[in-house]
Amino acid sequence: MQLFEAIILGLVQGLTEFLPISSSAHLRILGEFLPGAEDPGAAFTAITQLGTEAAVVLFFWRDIVRIISHWFKALFGKIPRNDPDAKLGWLIIIGSIPIVILGLLFQDQIETTFRSLWLIAATLIVFGILLGVADWVGAKNRKMSDLTVPHGILYGLAQALALIPGVSRSGGTITMGLFLGYERAAAARYAFLLAIPAVFGSGFYQLAKSWGEPSVYTLGETAIATLVAFFVALGVIAFLMSWISKHSFLPFVIYRLLLGGALIVLLSLGILQPY
Repeated sequence: MQLFEAIILGLVQGLTEFLPISSSAHLRILGEFLPGAEDPGAAFTAITQLGTEAAVVLFFWRDIVRIISHWFKALFGKIPRNDPDAKLGWLIIIGSIPIVILGLLFQDQIETTFRSLWLIAATLIVFGILLGVADWVGAKNRKMSDLTVPHGILYGLAQALALIPGVSRSGGTITMGLFLGYERAAAARYAFLLAIPAVFGSGFYQLAKSWGEPSVYTLGETAIATLVAFFVALGVIAFLMSWISKHSFLPFVIYRLLLGGALIVLLSLGILQPY
């Protein structure tokens, strides 16, 4: 039964990580409805995200290799320092700093207070509305080549908000990108690339931290969930990049509002407990 639950959670992780609907919120909520009725925990969430982020690396492999190669070449003066890909490498580094600092500062709250279902319901609704507003008012005329250091920092701060389940890593960064006037595809592409250092850092940190410690799921069950999340996420990335080239984020906004509202009703009736 534990293995079956882990597989279901891995499936949900893969389905929701890159859609702007918050995978951590879904894992937290789903845990309440599984036979054990228990929060999978921040460590399980962070480790299974290694699978989804590996899918990003595979999907954007050529982009990643090119960015890293040009960054090193520019660093040693073999190509101009203002090379677009070298610049993008620096922006990913700069944009990753906020979530590293805030993640370390608020580590205890991330694993406890921030996992309150009341807070998750609120963030699902509030950031769903923000996504809808950004998608509506954003100019959508900037490309990734227009990225600047201030924009990179703002993207990074938006990503750091995803330390709170319900915000959504992709949703927060895409929302910021839309507010800054970037095209939907450009905002999403940068959001995915920006997440790589943060997710791998968090995942491996939690893996090392939880090694040998008791948890809801064993490391073997967590590994299987991570593998499931990887394969599912590959399909989801392809779907989302195709979808946003032709459609708005409205369906995701509506879904967030409905899920947040349903969560408030369940909590108000006492069917679910906040912790």
